[in-house]
Amino acid sequence: MNRLPIDPTVQLVETPEGEVTLKINEGLSMQGWERELMQESGEILCSFGSQFLEVGLGLGFSALHIAQHQHTRKHTVVEIYRPVIDLFKNRHPLTPSTLEIVNTDFFKLVSDLEPETLDGIFFDPALPDSLWNDGSFWDELMPRIVRSLRPGGAFIPFFSTIPVLRWQYVNFFPRVIVERRPYKAYATTTYISCTSGDAYIQCFVKGSF
Repeated sequence: MNRLPIDPTVQLVETPEGEVTLKINEGLSMQGWERELMQESGEILCSFGSQFLEVGLGLGFSALHIAQHQHTRKHTVVEIYRPVIDLFKNRHPLTPSTLEIVNTDFFKLVSDLEPETLDGIFFDPALPDSLWNDGSFWDELMPRIVRSLRPGGAFIPFFSTIPVLRWQYVNFFPRVIVERRPYKAYATTTYISCTSGDAYIQCFVKGSF
């Protein structure tokens, strides 16, 4: 299942104007303006229990918020790229005891997750377009993810700026909660169509039976 770049270039760019950008293979992986939306997503996730898993560390906005939440007993973050972890640890040398960061490939790990042990998963990996558009990839992956969630558990991917349910996930969950939040990106942001507007946090909920 692993079709990710093995040794990408990882770079943290900070401008005099205060803009922060994490680049992976020259692509814009995450920017500082996303902080509030990532924290909002983490807040929603934490309403579903106390044991969570996150795929993709990025700048660590959601990871820290989830790990520091009063409900959280354990939050495990899976990050495939060691340089991303090193950047995070350099910026945050002291982290909550509830936070564990694992340097491995989630798409290899997912088959080994214990069934019905997680209250929620936050999903924000850096993937090439070829995988986002590969239906067979998601048909293979998503049942394994759903299996790891407890009944009533939540799966939250990174926010969308388009009010359309994500086709990669929607067929695997009986319930979807959508929360709308305003956002304002950097004027230089190019990976979304508009630099301000409404973002949509989509929370997919596993059935209780």
